[in-house]
Amino acid sequence: MAGTKEIKTHMESVRETKKITNAMYLIASTKLRRARQELDNTRPYFEALRGEIKRIFRTATDVDSRYFFPTNDDTPLEGTYGCLVITADKGLAGAYNQNAIRQAQQLLEQHPDTKLFVVGEYGRRYFAQRKIPIAQSFLYTAQNPTMARAREISARLLDGYDRGELRQIFVVYTDMASAMSFQARSTRLLPFHRTSFAPPAGERAVTEPFEFLPSVTAVLDSMMASYVSGFLYSALVDSFCCEQNARMAAMDSANQNAEKLLGELSLQYNRVRQAGITQEITEVSAGAMAQKHRKER
Repeated sequence: MAGTKEIKTHMESVRETKKITNAMYLIASTKLRRARQELDNTRPYFEALRGEIKRIFRTATDVDSRYFFPTNDDTPLEGTYGCLVITADKGLAGAYNQNAIRQAQQLLEQHPDTKLFVVGEYGRRYFAQRKIPIAQSFLYTAQNPTMARAREISARLLDGYDRGELRQIFVVYTDMASAMSFQARSTRLLPFHRTSFAPPAGERAVTEPFEFLPSVTAVLDSMMASYVSGFLYSALVDSFCCEQNARMAAMDSANQNAEKLLGELSLQYNRVRQAGITQEITEVSAGAMAQKHRKER
């Protein structure tokens, strides 16, 4: 059985670890609030952009764009797919990274001819260790996502799509459904379904004439580039928020385990200390009794 010195050392180590996990919890909560605020500040712009794309489809019924499936045709395209996998730069976030990687592996199994574009050091190391080729790794974009970084990723993916190197593009990210729940998703980014921008049922078509310069296709293609950047920015921020949420949950669990372990160690320390005191009293009492018998003899 460990002595009081070893138990005290163990308790001190647990307290120091608890300080670290508590600090990581507070840092994650601060980052989560800031990221949510930044997303809320940019959301109105992209919602307005989505509304304008819907207006184009309400106005022109014969729109032909490479960013959309043909009307009444959503047959999966043959060829090379692109998959953007958003992970964290580090662990200590529960199953956050593993869930995203699992979604990417399912896509690779279904369509082996898929190029991986990875955000986050964790995902890059995971695929590199398993000799899975990575087309491009976007380093240091998982932490503090910005619109500039989203545009950089969007430009790389759209370049491959416009040149025909990528027939479909998927995004694997973690969606924050609520403050306490999140889920890893695999979403097809390109091409879009026209129904995603269809007007609500019962809404009348626009009858006023609109003039698109140089053409409705050119206007739509220009808007879609900005919309893709906005979608990726939203995915980056959602994933970042989920990462911080998962880290908060993991650190809170670690704090609770530390408290439980400290309670057990404190009880063990008191028992060992009490046993030591009892043994000392017994030895002193036995010595005194021996001295008394010796004097009587």
